[in-house]
Amino acid sequence: MSEPAFKTMSLEEYLRTEEDSQVKREYVGGFVYPINNGDGPVAQAGSSKAHARIISRILRRVEPIAESLGYRAFSSEIRLRMEGRNSYYYPDVMVACGPESDDQFSESAPCLLVEVLSKGTAHTDHNAKYHAYTSIPSLQTYLIAEQTERRVYVYSREAEEWSLTEYVGQGVIPLRCLNTVITLDQIYDGVLPPQS
Repeated sequence: MSEPAFKTMSLEEYLRTEEDSQVKREYVGGFVYPINNGDGPVAQAGSSKAHARIISRILRRVEPIAESLGYRAFSSEIRLRMEGRNSYYYPDVMVACGPESDDQFSESAPCLLVEVLSKGTAHTDHNAKYHAYTSIPSLQTYLIAEQTERRVYVYSREAEEWSLTEYVGQGVIPLRCLNTVITLDQIYDGVLPPQS
Protein backbone atom coordinates (compact mmCIF):
# COMPACT_ATOMS: atom_id res chain seq x y z
CA MET A 1 0.00 0.00 0.00
CA SER A 2 1.40 3.41 -0.92
CA GLU A 3 0.67 6.93 0.26
CA PRO A 4 -3.07 7.66 0.20
CA ALA A 5 -4.45 8.50 -3.21
CA PHE A 6 -7.44 10.04 -1.42
CA LYS A 7 -9.75 8.37 -3.89
CA THR A 8 -12.89 7.18 -2.20
CA MET A 9 -14.85 4.29 -3.60
CA SER A 10 -17.60 2.02 -2.40
CA LEU A 11 -16.65 -1.56 -1.66
CA GLU A 12 -19.01 -2.73 -4.38
CA GLU A 13 -17.34 -0.48 -6.98
CA TYR A 14 -13.85 -1.62 -5.89
CA LEU A 15 -14.76 -5.29 -6.22
CA ARG A 16 -16.49 -4.70 -9.56
CA THR A 17 -13.54 -2.77 -11.07
CA GLU A 18 -10.48 -4.41 -9.48
CA GLU A 19 -10.35 -7.44 -11.74
CA ASP A 20 -10.02 -5.22 -14.85
CA SER A 21 -7.87 -2.50 -13.26
CA GLN A 22 -4.51 -1.78 -14.94
CA VAL A 23 -2.94 -1.23 -11.50
CA LYS A 24 -3.47 -3.41 -8.44
CA ARG A 25 -5.19 -1.43 -5.71
CA GLU A 26 -5.66 -2.13 -2.04
CA TYR A 27 -8.91 -1.07 -0.43
CA VAL A 28 -8.91 0.21 3.15
CA GLY A 29 -12.05 1.53 4.77
CA GLY A 30 -13.48 3.24 1.70
CA PHE A 31 -10.16 4.47 0.26
CA VAL A 32 -8.34 2.97 -2.73
CA TYR A 33 -4.52 2.86 -2.73
CA PRO A 34 -2.53 1.82 -5.82
CA ILE A 35 0.20 -0.64 -4.88
CA ASN A 36 3.58 1.06 -4.90
CA ASN A 37 7.12 -0.31 -5.07
CA GLY A 38 8.74 2.94 -3.98
CA ASP A 39 8.99 4.40 -7.47
CA GLY A 40 5.30 4.98 -8.10
CA PRO A 41 2.28 2.81 -8.81
CA VAL A 42 3.06 -0.62 -10.16
CA ALA A 43 1.08 -2.31 -12.89
CA GLN A 44 0.14 -5.89 -12.12
CA ALA A 45 3.31 -7.33 -13.67
CA GLY A 46 5.88 -4.90 -12.25
CA SER A 47 8.37 -5.06 -9.38
CA SER A 48 12.14 -5.19 -8.94
CA LYS A 49 14.01 -8.42 -9.64
CA ALA A 50 15.14 -8.64 -6.00
CA HIS A 51 11.56 -8.21 -4.80
CA ALA A 52 10.30 -10.90 -7.19
CA ARG A 53 13.12 -13.34 -6.34
CA ILE A 54 12.56 -13.04 -2.59
CA ILE A 55 8.85 -13.73 -3.06
CA SER A 56 9.68 -16.69 -5.30
CA ARG A 57 12.19 -18.14 -2.81
CA ILE A 58 9.70 -17.93 0.07
CA LEU A 59 6.82 -19.31 -1.98
CA ARG A 60 8.96 -22.17 -3.30
CA ARG A 61 9.78 -23.14 0.31
CA VAL A 62 6.30 -22.88 1.82
CA GLU A 63 3.98 -24.00 -0.99
CA PRO A 64 4.64 -27.77 -0.94
CA ILE A 65 4.44 -27.86 2.85
CA ALA A 66 1.22 -25.83 2.85
CA GLU A 67 -0.34 -28.16 0.28
CA SER A 68 0.66 -31.25 2.27
CA LEU A 69 -1.29 -29.78 5.22
CA GLY A 70 -4.33 -28.95 3.10
CA TYR A 71 -3.51 -25.21 3.10
CA ARG A 72 -3.13 -22.88 0.11
CA ALA A 73 -0.10 -20.70 -0.69
CA PHE A 74 -0.29 -17.65 -2.96
CA SER A 75 1.84 -14.83 -4.22
CA SER A 76 0.52 -11.27 -4.50
CA GLU A 77 -2.06 -12.10 -7.18
CA ILE A 78 -4.64 -13.14 -4.56
CA ARG A 79 -6.22 -10.59 -2.22
CA LEU A 80 -6.53 -10.86 1.54
CA ARG A 81 -10.08 -10.02 2.58
CA MET A 82 -10.19 -8.50 6.06
CA GLU A 83 -13.41 -9.73 7.61
CA GLY A 84 -15.19 -6.94 9.47
CA ARG A 85 -12.66 -4.24 8.48
CA ASN A 86 -14.01 -3.35 5.02
CA SER A 87 -10.49 -3.82 3.60
CA TYR A 88 -8.58 -5.82 0.98
CA TYR A 89 -4.79 -6.18 0.72
CA TYR A 90 -2.37 -7.96 -1.63
CA PRO A 91 0.29 -9.56 0.61
CA ASP A 92 3.45 -10.62 -1.22
CA VAL A 93 3.01 -14.19 0.10
CA MET A 94 0.02 -15.63 1.90
CA VAL A 95 -0.64 -19.09 3.30
CA ALA A 96 -4.35 -19.58 3.90
CA CYS A 97 -5.37 -22.22 6.42
CA GLY A 98 -9.12 -21.74 6.77
CA PRO A 99 -11.85 -23.30 4.66
CA GLU A 100 -11.67 -22.25 1.02
CA SER A 101 -14.46 -19.88 0.04
CA ASP A 102 -16.26 -19.50 -3.28
CA ASP A 103 -14.44 -16.17 -3.83
CA GLN A 104 -11.91 -16.92 -6.59
CA PHE A 105 -9.93 -13.71 -5.98
CA SER A 106 -9.60 -13.54 -2.18
CA GLU A 107 -8.75 -15.48 0.97
CA SER A 108 -9.66 -14.47 4.52
CA ALA A 109 -8.00 -16.90 6.97
CA PRO A 110 -4.20 -16.75 6.61
CA CYS A 111 -1.78 -18.32 9.07
CA LEU A 112 1.31 -16.75 7.42
CA LEU A 113 1.67 -13.38 5.67
CA VAL A 114 4.83 -11.96 4.08
CA GLU A 115 5.65 -8.48 2.80
CA VAL A 116 8.90 -7.60 1.01
CA LEU A 117 9.90 -4.03 1.77
CA SER A 118 10.39 -1.31 -0.81
CA LYS A 119 11.34 2.32 -0.18
CA GLY A 120 7.75 3.45 -0.36
CA THR A 121 6.18 0.62 1.67
CA ALA A 122 8.33 0.30 4.81
CA HIS A 123 6.23 2.59 7.00
CA THR A 124 2.95 1.00 5.90
CA ASP A 125 4.22 -2.59 6.24
CA HIS A 126 5.57 -1.97 9.75
CA ASN A 127 2.60 0.08 10.99
CA ALA A 128 -0.77 0.02 9.19
CA LYS A 129 -0.42 -3.50 7.81
CA TYR A 130 1.04 -4.76 11.10
CA HIS A 131 -2.04 -3.53 12.96
CA ALA A 132 -4.44 -4.87 10.33
CA TYR A 133 -2.73 -8.24 9.88
CA THR A 134 -2.19 -8.98 13.57
CA SER A 135 -5.92 -8.51 14.18
CA ILE A 136 -6.63 -11.65 12.08
CA PRO A 137 -7.46 -14.51 14.49
CA SER A 138 -5.91 -17.23 12.27
CA LEU A 139 -2.59 -15.42 11.68
CA GLN A 140 0.40 -16.88 13.50
CA THR A 141 3.37 -15.27 11.72
CA TYR A 142 3.94 -12.03 9.81
CA LEU A 143 7.31 -11.73 8.03
CA ILE A 144 8.70 -8.48 6.66
CA ALA A 145 11.78 -9.01 4.47
CA GLU A 146 14.20 -6.30 3.37
CA GLN A 147 15.29 -6.54 -0.26
CA THR A 148 18.52 -4.51 -0.02
CA GLU A 149 20.03 -6.35 2.96
CA ARG A 150 19.68 -9.75 4.59
CA ARG A 151 17.23 -8.70 7.30
CA VAL A 152 13.84 -10.16 8.18
CA TYR A 153 11.46 -8.93 10.88
CA VAL A 154 9.31 -11.73 12.28
CA TYR A 155 6.15 -11.00 14.23
CA SER A 156 4.93 -14.16 16.00
CA ARG A 157 1.76 -14.78 17.99
CA GLU A 158 2.04 -16.40 21.40
CA ALA A 159 -1.50 -16.79 22.75
CA GLU A 160 -2.88 -13.25 22.23
CA GLU A 161 0.49 -11.45 22.42
CA TRP A 162 2.69 -10.57 19.47
CA SER A 163 6.49 -10.54 19.71
CA LEU A 164 9.10 -9.26 17.26
CA THR A 165 12.34 -11.06 16.43
CA GLU A 166 14.80 -9.53 13.97
CA TYR A 167 17.09 -11.77 11.93
CA VAL A 168 20.17 -10.19 10.30
CA GLY A 169 22.71 -11.90 8.04
CA GLN A 170 21.98 -15.49 9.05
CA GLY A 171 19.18 -17.20 10.92
CA VAL A 172 16.53 -19.88 11.07
CA ILE A 173 12.97 -18.57 11.22
CA PRO A 174 10.25 -20.83 12.64
CA LEU A 175 7.00 -20.99 10.66
CA ARG A 176 4.74 -22.50 13.31
CA CYS A 177 1.58 -22.97 11.28
CA LEU A 178 3.56 -25.04 8.76
CA ASN A 179 5.61 -26.91 11.39
CA THR A 180 8.79 -25.96 9.55
CA VAL A 181 11.47 -23.30 9.29
CA ILE A 182 12.91 -21.05 6.61
CA THR A 183 16.46 -19.72 6.66
CA LEU A 184 17.78 -16.37 5.53
CA ASP A 185 19.96 -18.33 3.08
CA GLN A 186 16.79 -19.76 1.50
CA ILE A 187 15.09 -16.36 1.37
CA TYR A 188 18.06 -14.50 -0.15
CA ASP A 189 19.50 -17.27 -2.37
CA GLY A 190 20.68 -15.60 -5.58
CA VAL A 191 19.58 -12.18 -4.33
CA LEU A 192 22.16 -11.16 -1.71
CA PRO A 193 25.39 -13.02 -0.84
CA PRO A 194 25.68 -14.93 2.44
CA GLN A 195 27.30 -13.16 5.37
CA SER A 196 29.81 -14.82 7.64
